[in-house]
Amino acid sequence: MVLKLAFLLLFFAVMVLVGFLCRRQANSVHGFVLGGRSVGPWLTAFAYGTSYFSAVIFIGYAGQFGWRFGISTTWVGIGNAVIGSLLAWVILGRRTRLLTQKLDSKTMPDYFGTRFGSGALRIAASAIVFVFLIPYTASLYNGLSRLFESAFGIDYVWCVVIMSVLTGIYVIAGGYMATAVNDFIQGLIMLVGIVLVIGAVLKDNGGFMQAMNSLSAIESTANPGLKGAFSSFLGPEPLTLLGVVLLTSLGTWGLPQMVGKFYAIKSESDISKGTLISTLFAIVVAGGCYFLGGFGRLYGDVIEYGANGNPVYDSIVPKMLEGLPNIVVAIVIVLVLSASMSTLSSLVLTSSSTLTLDMILPIRSKSGKKTEQKSQMLLIRALIVFFIVVSAVIAIVQVKSSVTFIAQLMGISWGALAGAFLAPFLYSLYGKWVTKASVWVSFVCGVGIMAADMICNATGRVFISPFFASPINAGVLAMVAGLVLVPIVSLLTPKPDAKKVSEMFSCYDRTVVVHATTALGEDEKEG
Repeated sequence: MVLKLAFLLLFFAVMVLVGFLCRRQANSVHGFVLGGRSVGPWLTAFAYGTSYFSAVIFIGYAGQFGWRFGISTTWVGIGNAVIGSLLAWVILGRRTRLLTQKLDSKTMPDYFGTRFGSGALRIAASAIVFVFLIPYTASLYNGLSRLFESAFGIDYVWCVVIMSVLTGIYVIAGGYMATAVNDFIQGLIMLVGIVLVIGAVLKDNGGFMQAMNSLSAIESTANPGLKGAFSSFLGPEPLTLLGVVLLTSLGTWGLPQMVGKFYAIKSESDISKGTLISTLFAIVVAGGCYFLGGFGRLYGDVIEYGANGNPVYDSIVPKMLEGLPNIVVAIVIVLVLSASMSTLSSLVLTSSSTLTLDMILPIRSKSGKKTEQKSQMLLIRALIVFFIVVSAVIAIVQVKSSVTFIAQLMGISWGALAGAFLAPFLYSLYGKWVTKASVWVSFVCGVGIMAADMICNATGRVFISPFFASPINAGVLAMVAGLVLVPIVSLLTPKPDAKKVSEMFSCYDRTVVVHATTALGEDEKEG
């Protein structure tokens, strides 16, 4: 207990200290929200990765999908690394940085409003962020409950309160730069922690080969005749597994708290370095989490089960960790806390800045009221407190209710945000032809599909087919629908002002000088 408390107190002290040390870079809205667009590759890459992988991944998704798919769940981590990190940086990184700087956009709703010349789009996008980031934020707390209760005997409510207060202190004090520095520290803890945990769990099961042999002997309920399903390459449900890979990987391209990391990166060389760092981070952390979860079935005799006979998915990973050496448990506790606090800080900063800059200030300016810089900063900080309090209350209420696993809240939020934003954001970075009407259609379609799925699940009705009852599959449908509808609607609706769009895209055409390792000079001739 002394060792665990020592780790925690040291961790908390460092997080708060970083927040106060970064205060000087948070004395303006630009510095508070974007870190002055001067954040280097290591901080940006770790901020991206730690915002991506939270306690929802480590406790919720790893437990749920590991139980369902076995060792093939590792594909989710690989997809997160290749699609969610590598391709996201390659396809979105440079263009996002250039175009958002040209438009002077600080948030994703601000980008949509300026890119398409529509204040209504900005307000609608900020409303979507406001509504769907709160349940996502609430889901982060739940991953801590069982772990802290088993390690310290602390009631879940106190876990939520402590995490809320500490996150609020360093985000309010230091803004984006404080979250980036703390994300780097938290990311290092996650890297070390996941490697130690995997090694300890495999050792507890007689080593890798013995663990795989034990896993292969367990029969699948989805495919009773399939032998060794949980130790196979694609697992017992390959199609459903593909849906999980797509939502958790491609979905990040439309999440405002993820894309926002590209706004703040410093230079071109930093994007290249950040791409490599972020991908390697994802391979270790995401790949490691899902690989670990794949052995969850080996603990079927000790995990908790609900009244319906189904496993309580949040209990799987904590039960895997019981009985491990104290030093490993202490590191795991800090690991999960790091994963939760890093994502929480990113979400509340995104939510508060979006609501302030894209909804409240535009409404005030229309009524003829001007908001000074100091007042804007005060409002953003007040909304950070508001978001933390609301999400904490929801988390406490939710854990006392019948909803017992945390992946559900995240799946709904992730599906709605990615379904609404992914297609118009991606296409509008590359295509001058994207129309305002197509963006509206994507917003309505993404939110509508997830809302319909929630209502059907709550009322016991079937949404399209039983396959789409899962928020994961409904979220993939929302993303695909947007990717299909945006080009079609753009083709059928009035084109945007060509002159204005060309002016925006001029940021891609300016001449820059690069090293020969990046491009051959015109004077280079063969032979």
